[in-house]
Amino acid sequence: MKPKTTSQKSIYSALLANLLIAITKFIAGGLSSSAAMISEGIHSLVDTVNQLLLLFGLRQSRKPADASRPFGYGKELYFWSFIVSILIFGLGGGLSIYQGITHIIHPDELKDPTWNYVVLGLSVIFEGSSLYIAFKEFNLTRGSEAFWPAIIKSKNPANFLVLFEDGGAVLGLTIVALCLFIGHRFNLPFLDGLASLLVGLLLVAISMILARESRSLLMGEGIAAETQKKIIDLAEKDVSVIQARHILSTYQSPEEVVLMLIIAFKDDLDTEEINEAIVRIRQNIKAEFPLVSFIIIQPEAYREQASQAK
Repeated sequence: MKPKTTSQKSIYSALLANLLIAITKFIAGGLSSSAAMISEGIHSLVDTVNQLLLLFGLRQSRKPADASRPFGYGKELYFWSFIVSILIFGLGGGLSIYQGITHIIHPDELKDPTWNYVVLGLSVIFEGSSLYIAFKEFNLTRGSEAFWPAIIKSKNPANFLVLFEDGGAVLGLTIVALCLFIGHRFNLPFLDGLASLLVGLLLVAISMILARESRSLLMGEGIAAETQKKIIDLAEKDVSVIQARHILSTYQSPEEVVLMLIIAFKDDLDTEEINEAIVRIRQNIKAEFPLVSFIIIQPEAYREQASQAK
């Protein structure tokens, strides 16, 4: 559990790529009356707003603690990440699905798709470059961990939000390109609406995954059971400790954990010796787990029967 700071390189690259792509998609969609391209433009515009919200959340989360927020503002990042997932669901997924169903029922006459192909090609290049940068940034934080377990265990939504958005964008562009080509090749105008519908369903699926992870962190997700056991073992190694009874924790931010330990100390210790033991235990835990920035240790009388009951 080493501190892993967030690089904003992937967020800025995604922001620039999505802004430029959104403009070109809307222009191409308007010239060709393509619902799929309009949906892709909406997708890129929503992603642009999402990057801005993530940057705002990162900035807010780094504000120092004050009287009204004694544990700091770290959970601001989790809140804005949850908002991003809602925007992907509502604006990105919802509008694309609506556009898709409308154009399946009432397909537009097919027009020259040349500009659509040009925009799609450029978009794949830009989105692919942004995805590559996001993947490199995520690899720096996950280390040797497998991809999906690293997503589940990650406490920094900024690391995987951009990765999922860019991955979804590249997959969405592929869907649109295939439907566009087949639709014009075989004169099937409803495929334009189908592409928009599929992109919308893809965005809804991505938003649900992101919302689940962000919600878990926002609601006070704690450290992993394996880490809890290591901390308990570390505390019980102290010569003054009989037993570490309970451990409570929560992530205040990706780089900050609040921890509470209830510890049974030896009966023959006086107040000064217990205080010295508490200082030692805090120092040992912080040395081993730098993310644990705030530790509360509450002494408790040792009861043999209660210990045996456990």
